[in-house]
Amino acid sequence: MGMLKAFAAAAVFGMTAWSASAADPLAAPSGEVVLTVTGAIDRTNADGAAQFDLAMLQALDPITVNTSTIWTDGPQEFVGVSLARLMQEVGAHGTMIAASALNDYTVQVPMTDAVEGGAVLAYKANGTELSVRDKGPLWVIYPYDSSKDYQTEVIYARSIWQVAKMDVSE
Repeated sequence: MGMLKAFAAAAVFGMTAWSASAADPLAAPSGEVVLTVTGAIDRTNADGAAQFDLAMLQALDPITVNTSTIWTDGPQEFVGVSLARLMQEVGAHGTMIAASALNDYTVQVPMTDAVEGGAVLAYKANGTELSVRDKGPLWVIYPYDSSKDYQTEVIYARSIWQVAKMDVSE
């Protein structure tokens, strides 16, 4: 019985610690802001927004995706943060993400794409940081080669590049 109480106490402590950290503000960016997330989020570091510099995004459990795209020749190696991890970091609680490019072009990405093995906010391709000239600084990509489900016009339309803003809505 003692082990069960200890386990229950640890579980309650773990949930309390997670809840407290989810409400904690994010650290402020020290470099140039490359992404601003607004809307239905719990964690911010600016006036109602979560701002990220590249170093902050690189610190969020980077993942590598090897895939071909319809915009590049042959397989590419992308490195970035999963959309799921980014949404977790900001405490997102919505159903839709409006991702906007530097030129204000905007696409709607459903929160259901923010899953393990799903959309990635890439900041590197083939070992090089993405430049504005080459679809950067951030590009929403999917593991296109992993499933026919990611090889559709709908998914390609969500693969926005030069991403600068994301707004989460309920």
